[in-house]
Amino acid sequence: MKIRRHTHQQEDVHIDLAPMLDFFLNLLIFFIISTAFVTEAGIKVNRPSAKTAVKLDNSSIFIAISAQGEIVVDRQHVDVRLLRATLERLRAQKPKAPVVIQADRDARTGLVVDAMDQAKLAGIEDVAIAATPATGPGTR
Repeated sequence: MKIRRHTHQQEDVHIDLAPMLDFFLNLLIFFIISTAFVTEAGIKVNRPSAKTAVKLDNSSIFIAISAQGEIVVDRQHVDVRLLRATLERLRAQKPKAPVVIQADRDARTGLVVDAMDQAKLAGIEDVAIAATPATGPGTR
C-alpha cells in the first residue's frame, strides 16, 4: 500500500478592505450632511427674543414646546404626564446637564410652567428658557 503525500502550496489569502472603507466613508459623509438639517430640539420653535440671551452648549437637555402644545424631548414626542420620568432618565445619563426649555412665543404659559415644574421634580435645578438674542430696541 502506497501512501501518497499531498503537498499543498500555500496561497496568499488576504481580505480586501477597500470596499468596506468606501462604505464607511460614504456612511460618514451621509451622517455629516444629515446632521446639518436636524433641528436642535426636534421641532421648529419660534422663540421670543431677549436682549440678555446667551448661547449654551449642546450638552444641555432640550425641551421643545410648540404653539400647538406638543412637547418634544430628545427628538421624541412626550406627554406632559411622562415628562418627569423622561427627564429623570436623561438626568441619569447627563447628571450635570441643565434643562433648556425652547417654548414657542405662542405656546401656553401654563404648559411652560408645567415643564419647568416637572424638571424641578426630576431633580434638575438648572432650568432655563431659550430666547433668540434681540437685535434692536423694541424687537419681539
